[in-house]
Amino acid sequence: MARDTLAAPAQANDTGVRRKFPPLPRSALGLLLPVLGLLAAELGVRTGAIPANLLPAPSDIAATIADLARQGLAGHVLASTVRVAIGFAGGALLAIMLGAAVGLNRTMEALLDPTFQALRAIPSLAWVPLLLLWLGIDEAPKLVLIGIGAFFPVYMGVASGIRDVDRKLIDAARMYRLSRPALARRVLLPAALPAIFTGLRNGLSLAWMFMVAAELIAASQGLGYLLSDGRETSRADIVLATIVLLAVLGKASDSLMQRLETRLLAWRDSYATT
Repeated sequence: MARDTLAAPAQANDTGVRRKFPPLPRSALGLLLPVLGLLAAELGVRTGAIPANLLPAPSDIAATIADLARQGLAGHVLASTVRVAIGFAGGALLAIMLGAAVGLNRTMEALLDPTFQALRAIPSLAWVPLLLLWLGIDEAPKLVLIGIGAFFPVYMGVASGIRDVDRKLIDAARMYRLSRPALARRVLLPAALPAIFTGLRNGLSLAWMFMVAAELIAASQGLGYLLSDGRETSRADIVLATIVLLAVLGKASDSLMQRLETRLLAWRDSYATT
């Protein structure tokens, strides 16, 4: 009979020799806390320790998601995903260009960076009334707000990544008489890529957060709209179902970005890659 390889890290066979079993994969290990949390919540609601009207059981939330799927949930998910993709692409592209200008040129840093640092401190909801006044209630203010959310983390990653490149690399490149464009392309950009990808991943996360803020204010479709609808109808199950969907979509998009980072930075020889 096959032995249970997950029961213990090692077992003795008939000859008395201890046999080691391979560890759980990291992906399975990452599911441990969510699964334990779901089981605890289900048990707490079913035993009455947690009020079901405030925190529905995970099984009820799953039933709500299935019910929403029959009522056009795919359209809400698609609307929010498209908004995040467009807003993130625009904000990240602008951030890469301006971050590179600030990182490569001290004059541009002195001119632009103080203003960007001040704008970065403005809360997301503070932009909403102004964008509604300027752009109305159509798609434009939502996309701009998402772009604002994505801009600042990416800008910080690009600018700091370029500024923090080891000076020894710059000196070595100058010994080979590389031109400034070649220096930026062959030395500065590869060396700054880890920080740039960190900024991109943080920017993507904030893009999802700003999307919710945008759709809570003025939208007739999207996950933010579902959150607002669940609040207005006192449906905690809809609110939590939407939060679960946001978590899944955010994790999925971050995993795609992480895989791209791993592919493009396969040359790294660091602690995390060992």
